[in-house]
Amino acid sequence: MDPIMTIIIAIVTLIIGAAVGYFLSKKSVDKQNQELIDEATRKAQNLINDAEKDGEAIKKEKIFQAKEKFLELKSKHEEVVNQRERKVADAELKVKEREERIKTDLAEIQKQKDQIKSEKGNIQARTEKLNIKQKEVDTMHKKQVEILEKISNYSADEARAELIEVLKDEARTKAQAHIQEIMEEAELDAKNEARKIVVSSIQRIGTEQAIENAVSVFNIESDEIKGRIIGREGRNIRAIEAATGVEVIVDDTPEAIILSCFDPVRREIARLSLHRLVTDGRIHPARIEEVVAKTTKQIEDEIIEVGKKTILDLGIHGLHKDLVRIVGRMKYRSSYGQNLLQHSREVANLAGTLAAELGLNPKLAKRAGLLHDIGKVPEQESELPHAILGMQWAEKYGEHPDVINAIGAHHDEVEMTSLISPLVQVADAISGARPGARRQVVESYMQRLKDLEATALNFDGVEKAYAIQAGRELRVIVESDKVDDTKAAELSFLISDKIQNEMTYPGQVRVTVIRETRAVNIAR
Repeated sequence: MDPIMTIIIAIVTLIIGAAVGYFLSKKSVDKQNQELIDEATRKAQNLINDAEKDGEAIKKEKIFQAKEKFLELKSKHEEVVNQRERKVADAELKVKEREERIKTDLAEIQKQKDQIKSEKGNIQARTEKLNIKQKEVDTMHKKQVEILEKISNYSADEARAELIEVLKDEARTKAQAHIQEIMEEAELDAKNEARKIVVSSIQRIGTEQAIENAVSVFNIESDEIKGRIIGREGRNIRAIEAATGVEVIVDDTPEAIILSCFDPVRREIARLSLHRLVTDGRIHPARIEEVVAKTTKQIEDEIIEVGKKTILDLGIHGLHKDLVRIVGRMKYRSSYGQNLLQHSREVANLAGTLAAELGLNPKLAKRAGLLHDIGKVPEQESELPHAILGMQWAEKYGEHPDVINAIGAHHDEVEMTSLISPLVQVADAISGARPGARRQVVESYMQRLKDLEATALNFDGVEKAYAIQAGRELRVIVESDKVDDTKAAELSFLISDKIQNEMTYPGQVRVTVIRETRAVNIAR
């Protein structure tokens, strides 16, 4: 119980007891009541004494807690003071270190100032000596000029004027020769610049080529499959030929079946269909018709995807869906050994590059270049030239008049009416005439490379010769003991001069002579 409440209860009890005693005394109570009053008084006194003792104990406890709190706060305060003193000591140490560094730097700066002052004195002394020497040289020069004037009977001004005239004549002669050389170089540079534009366009556009053929080979794991493909009394092979329009040739060629057709799309459909049939194992007329139909649909979808991807790669927009499909069909057609789609992409890029160089519309030139050979992929045979047929298709599907004219005029079937037309014609010629592009020029291209190497090998001291970069560079390796550095430069000029005078080639040929010296010793 709270000590204060105990004291209050004791006081209240004492008052009550006193009141009762007073009341009882007034009423003349008996001795027993008096004893009760005395007992109540004693208890009240005892309670008061106990309350006083409890209060004293509480007081001492509170004083003790206050002392503990005071000591705790004092300890924290001393810790804070110690931390501040340590920080102040660290700061003082850093300041002292900084002062030491500053003193060292000041001493170094003073030392450098002294050195500079000393160097300045030396320079001034040297300058004075040089001035004295210069005066002596000027005096001697003046004396020599006077002596020369006496000997030659010419004054300095007269000799200078005569020397200037002589130098003028020499300079005029050299200038004329130099002007002539510049004129010749300018004329050559103009031709080279025109060639460079074409060669640069060719070098930037390089594609792989495929050889055109009319047959495809379908490889099989064993000759037993041939019998299943032929079927009973040849019904399976007849069903395949009827569904695809491709002649299937089964002969003694081991593990191979020949597919023959002028249309590469139909050959591809037949090849894929045979692959599915052989893999599935079920080969009969109904299954053949089903597989050929699915494969045809797949090839048609692929053709459209190829066309879309091509025009997207070239940045061509707004092409009619039928023209997109025709562009996709080019993937399965070759012309003179070139894949038609790759050739058309190459012509498009070349035409775009040439148009950009000449300040024309490169997008229109690319469009015409891509579509210039669309007449080569008709679904039905046509008696019209492919340029005229392609021009009619382009006109039918709403192409730009410049594109239509470029398609029809790239083989001179119609008159050129646009600047884009000759660009497409040139790009088509470049793509076809590029070394290695078409089958009929491969042999002449290979022969030219051999002639390049043979020309270099005919010179003394040449060990090896290699034609690289499609014949645009000839690397010549010479014997170091027979050809020195000076002769290597001369040999490079002689080889290039002989190639220029005796060979015909597009663009230019760089001749690089390599002379390598090796020192070999063996440690035993």
